[in-house]
Amino acid sequence: MAKLFILTGLIFLGTGVLLYFLPGLFSWFGKLPGDIRIASGNTFVFIPLTSMVVLSLALTVIVNLLGWLITLFSR
Repeated sequence: MAKLFILTGLIFLGTGVLLYFLPGLFSWFGKLPGDIRIASGNTFVFIPLTSMVVLSLALTVIVNLLGWLITLFSR
């Protein structure tokens, strides 16, 4: 359990460093075709459908690659 917490902390640290030094890195998020923006008077609704699909696919690939590497090196 401790290793999981350390790994999670390192991932958060890496993401924070990336966002601090490269703030424009994720400027595309929420601006893809298919992301829904509805503004009416004082009401604003934002539903990032396409951005969430892209994020989900990227995270799925990363997690599967990490799982494959862990099983490869643990033999």
